[in-house]
Amino acid sequence: MNALLKRVWIGLAATLIVSLAAVVAPDHVQINDDGRIHLGAPAPTPTLSPSTAAPAPESTSPPLTRDAVDEAIRTAVGAAGMDPAQGRPTVAAGADSKRTGWTAVRAKSAAQSEMNAVCADLERQGWTLNPNPKGDRPDARSYKRGGWYLVVSMRGNSQAPSTDVASTDAQTSLTLTGLQLNLSDIPLPEITVRIG
Repeated sequence: MNALLKRVWIGLAATLIVSLAAVVAPDHVQINDDGRIHLGAPAPTPTLSPSTAAPAPESTSPPLTRDAVDEAIRTAVGAAGMDPAQGRPTVAAGADSKRTGWTAVRAKSAAQSEMNAVCADLERQGWTLNPNPKGDRPDARSYKRGGWYLVVSMRGNSQAPSTDVASTDAQTSLTLTGLQLNLSDIPLPEITVRIG
């Protein structure tokens, strides 16, 4: 029975890792028609003609520190008209140099415009939108800069108390999550997922 539980936990962990990788770095996760999932940079595709335009090169901004990412989050939150002190950090200062974040309970009616303002300021700061090849979602966007990925998202109803939102309003959680990832340096195994 322990072996079965161990296999279940390993399967759940692998699924969680692949799901996180698909959100944070969609250009590094490919799913073939046969259901195999490949992690890592995609193989380069040859151009068909010299007139075909090459994709824009990825920004080569210098590596950022966690403190610089924290400051970018505070600046974007402030530019959206919110007080960063109204939210809370998702990772304690000094706890992890490769993760950071901020979250706050917001009125659902205002959260989308606040999220859009946060995203606009991140782009003004030089963060590059990391588009999802399966289509962007209105409640989540991913950005990259200096070895960091920053996900801006709104999620569900929150029961957490908030001083700036009346209790009768529908509430949502506005979250910015920063992860320092360099998937090209990590030798990732091929994972086969069988469906059905």
